[in-house]
Amino acid sequence: MMNLVLACVAFVGSHFLLSHPLRPPLVRRLGEQGFMGVYSLVAFATLGWVVFAYRAIPMQLFWWHVGDGLWTLATLIMLLASVLLVGSLHGNPALPGQAEGERPPAPRGVFAITRHPMMWSFALWSLAHILVLPVAANIVLAIAVAILALVGAALQDRKKARLEPIFWPRWEGVTSYWPFAALGSGRAQWAAAMPGAPALIGGVALWLIATWAHMPLAGWPAGIWRWV
Repeated sequence: MMNLVLACVAFVGSHFLLSHPLRPPLVRRLGEQGFMGVYSLVAFATLGWVVFAYRAIPMQLFWWHVGDGLWTLATLIMLLASVLLVGSLHGNPALPGQAEGERPPAPRGVFAITRHPMMWSFALWSLAHILVLPVAANIVLAIAVAILALVGAALQDRKKARLEPIFWPRWEGVTSYWPFAALGSGRAQWAAAMPGAPALIGGVALWLIATWAHMPLAGWPAGIWRWV
């Protein structure tokens, strides 16, 4: 377990260090391509360490009983995560160079739910997997993924506010870090929060494929395949 904890700390910590305080000096010294080479090498090395450490741990005792209720909840959480992930891949007005210095459009689809739909999809993945696989090794790994996603999203906000001082505060004003917070406060409109067909169809397809793949990859069924 200690090896897994150290691997997760190295993976998450190196990502934050290389993405923020160490990036400018490394880019100045190595250039953008050189920096990306170092970043990729460290990311793959630390991720490999995480995978190796996780697989080396034998099956552990569950911390709580997992019945159909938790499986149903986790299945629905994963469906939402899949829709957020697919919806984040298109229609983002905050991508670099798209609207810098302009008044942002009203957020639509998953961006009306949160301005970080991809990051929240990873965090929801972590939550779902903690619910149905409550063993120490999985909880450590899932928490590491959630920290990487949610702290990373907060650091992105700070970086964007510094790089895009006109556009980003306006975009933050009509969106929210926390899911549904902008909708609840009236800064975003509920009518605009309905994901479009690509996000819904693609999200459902991803959800079905990913949960089906649990059986051949992990050896146990997940999602609706537990009951089909």
